[in-house]
Amino acid sequence: MSTSVATANRGRPKDPAKRAAILEAAKSLFLACGFSGTSMDAVAKQAGVSKLTVYSHFCDKETLFSSAVEAKCHNTLPDPIFELDQDQPIRTTLTRIGLAFSGLINSEEVIALERLMCTMATQDPEMSRLFFEAGPQRTLTAMEGLIRHAIQAGLLNIQDAKRGAENFFALLQGCEHFRIRIGYREPMTAAEAQPHAEQAVDMFLRAYGVDQST
Repeated sequence: MSTSVATANRGRPKDPAKRAAILEAAKSLFLACGFSGTSMDAVAKQAGVSKLTVYSHFCDKETLFSSAVEAKCHNTLPDPIFELDQDQPIRTTLTRIGLAFSGLINSEEVIALERLMCTMATQDPEMSRLFFEAGPQRTLTAMEGLIRHAIQAGLLNIQDAKRGAENFFALLQGCEHFRIRIGYREPMTAAEAQPHAEQAVDMFLRAYGVDQST
């Protein structure tokens, strides 16, 4: 193959539909077989693409796993949701994030993945690291950024934005999500999520909110 042809192939745009199919297959297989039990061959077969196509989108299995987790989080908690809109109350922004986060952690896929992480914690710690960095850490970092902007805008009074982000999501999860994760109760419904998110936001603002009435 000539250099010009090789360069053209490398620059050829990747098919987003194939990428989506690969990610969907990967999510299914990682949940069913774990990280070590999932092969790139199996992902290619389930996605209906060649192994070469999988590698053209994701250079290795670690990247594929991280991308699958990140895609799930991004679909429910896209980056714009963490943008601070000073034309609306901070309570509105926080409640919107809280509801989206509740929808994420109460989804069947995320509950199954969290249970898998607990099962694989001692057997495959690398999978746990990849999961946390691609999912929870991404969300925490985005929330920390929003809190920093809110502090600068005089909307929140928090000394440690990182701790504030962790406290916000801790309020949303609480013992209730632990009960769900161990199968003690069913996932929270949308009707249950609304008052739950509002209560968490109320507590967060009582701790860190700034009185805007003056």
